[in-house]
This record gives sequence, C-alpha cells and structure tokens, in this order.
Amino acid sequence: MSTVAERAAEAKEASKRMAWASASLKNEALLAMAGLLGDKKAEILAANEIDLEILQKKEGYSRAYYDRLKLTEARIEDMMEGLRQLAALPDPVGEVTGMWVRPNGLQVGQVRVPMGVVGIIYEARPNVTVDAAGLALKAGNAVVLRGSSEAINSNKALVAVLRQAVESVGLPGSAVTLIEDTERAAVVEMMRLNKYLDVLIPRGGASLIQSVVENASVPVIETGVGNCHTFVDESADLKMAGEIAFNAKTHRPGVCNAMETLLVHSAVADKFLPGMLESFIAAGVEVRGCARVQALDSRVKAAEEDDWYEEYLDLILAVKVVDSLEEAVAHIGKYGSGHSEAIVTSLYGNAREFQARVDAAAVYVNASTRFTDGFEFGLGAEMGISTQKLHVRGPMGLVALTSTKFVINGDGQIR
Repeated sequence: MSTVAERAAEAKEASKRMAWASASLKNEALLAMAGLLGDKKAEILAANEIDLEILQKKEGYSRAYYDRLKLTEARIEDMMEGLRQLAALPDPVGEVTGMWVRPNGLQVGQVRVPMGVVGIIYEARPNVTVDAAGLALKAGNAVVLRGSSEAINSNKALVAVLRQAVESVGLPGSAVTLIEDTERAAVVEMMRLNKYLDVLIPRGGASLIQSVVENASVPVIETGVGNCHTFVDESADLKMAGEIAFNAKTHRPGVCNAMETLLVHSAVADKFLPGMLESFIAAGVEVRGCARVQALDSRVKAAEEDDWYEEYLDLILAVKVVDSLEEAVAHIGKYGSGHSEAIVTSLYGNAREFQARVDAAAVYVNASTRFTDGFEFGLGAEMGISTQKLHVRGPMGLVALTSTKFVINGDGQIR
C-alpha cells in the first residue's frame, strides 16, 4: 500500500470514532485546537516564513498569490476565532430532518450523519488547513488534506498542532491527516481512493478544479471560480456604490469573492466613473474597459473578449457601461461563474428583479461581494464556495459536510 493510501486508510479508521463522538467532546477538541494555535503561533509563523522565502526565489508568482500564502498573527487569530465560533454552533449530527408514521404503524425518520472521510485538495492558502479540519471534525468526519507544495512547511506545522490538540481530548489524531507528498502523482492517487474517501473537494483556481472534476473517481463537490460582478444601476447612491466597488476589488484581490467586473448604468456613468476610475488607478488597479469607459480616462486599457470571463485574482478590473438592468443581467449570465453578484440600487423592484434573475450562489443588494464567506455568514468557517447545484451551494459550512440516513422504528411489522 502506498503512503497516500496508508494515510487515507488511517483517516477512514478515525472516521469511525469521529462518527459517534459527542458534541461536547468535539467542541472540546475545537477549543483545544484554537488554544494550541495561539501557543504555537511563533513556530507556525516561522514555518510559513520558510515557504515565503522559497516562493520569492521563484518567478511568475503574483502579489495576490503571495498574499494567499502569507500568514500573520492576525490571520492566525482569525483561524482561532473561526474554531471558537464552530464550537459555539449547534452540532448538525443527529438532527432529525423529518419524521412520519406510515399506515402500517412504521415510524420513518431521517437524521443527519457525518460524510465519513472528507478529502480536500487546495492551493497556497494555509488557513484552509485549519478551516477544513475544524469543519470536518465538528461534523463528525475525518479529513485528508493535500495542500500545494508552496505551503508544505506551513501545513506541516499547522497539522502537527491540530493533531496534538485532537489527541489531547482523547480523539484520534489521524482524524486530521496531511498528505505530505508534494508530487502530482500523490494528487492523482488521492482522486481515486474511493475505498477510503467519501467525498473530495477541490479548492483553488480553475485549472485545479477542472483537473479534479475530470480525473476523480471519488465523488466531487465542485467549488467554483469567482468571476464576480457589481452592477451600479441608475438609481444607486453613488457614494455607497463607490465604497462597495472599491472594497470588493481592493480589500483582498486574490480571493474568489473579489469583484472582477464592474458594470455601470449609462445614466450615471459620466458622473460615477471618472472619480471611481481615479480611485482604482491610484490604488494600483489596472483597469480594462469598453470603449465608453476608455473615453472617460486615457489610462484605461481596451478590454478584450476574454477579459469579461477572467477571474484575475489580482489588482486588475474589467469595467463596462450598460444601458439597462436587462443588459447587466444578460452580461452576468453570459460571463459570470455563478459565484457572487451584486447590485447597488435604491429601487426595490430592481433589487428584487436582480436577485430573482441572477443565477449565482450568492446575490447581493447594496453590499460587497467580499462577504461570501462562511465566517461572515455565521457558519463559523467554510470548506469552500460551491457553485454547483447538487447537494450544496454557496459557502459550505457544517451541514454541507453531512449526509442523511433513514431510521425506521416498528413493533413487529412484516411485509
């Protein structure tokens, strides 16, 4: 048996214990994980610094990629707070989702149960290691983690801490398992471990997600890329619109809920865009726009067809002037990825129409797309943002990591 299969087999065994762990014991483990992350903060940051130094010797990485890899004390505190929030949430395992009695007296019920072993393949975001482990544990699962080679030292340090914390409360450390082999062959093998993995979740760029979807035999929950839009309609409070658009693009451009395209109604374009473009460009954003946007600022580059499809994950923004809500919805329908879309408007009818017609996991009125996040939605953390429609959609919190089973009670019925 290969090392990858051995680690997955250990996680499978651990999942049997996790499935019947009490809510109080799981919460104790989560709080222990949070506490030990704080105690080991210096060691974790030192390991992350090694990864950052190695990355800086390579060519072709973006500022956003570096930002995703980098850990800080504040980001570790956020991980700790996420674990504490998870501990405070209701345990979904055992929840009765339905109960009824048949004419023959059989009582038929449906209850939530853990998935079993959750595999996750992800790129250079060490915080995902902690979020995924915490969510999986709270939902009664074991987790098998395979991060990118760029984050291997950070992930080793984090998983060592998490396993120690889990073991300290009497649960199996192998409930949190890291695949340390950074070769591509290890990823391919993980995709085929149907015997041990119950579900596989890819979290990263389009190429990673597509590779997993196309090659995995383990069932996949697809997390989607984020080509997110903000539409400023003709009735918008332009000050509010400016603040929302600036936040959505510049707050953390390297994440999937960042805005990649700004759509502006032609009735307010001349008033809104000059100052907005100035703000973006002053913040280091490269703007690529349609001809009407270019006419307002000579620094705007011409947008090509591919730009409307692009998830930049960087300080690059596509901007287009549209003549109606209808045109904005059609643009989003053609180019959007079904992740997060927003309208800024003061008209109730426009808000409701936008939310009804736009097909995405999260649709906002008068708020930044940056809120599409398990922590911000009160889910404690998330395993990713699902843009598919089967099983789960949007931020994947605790319930997304459970399945159901039927429980039937009788008093001697036979068929």
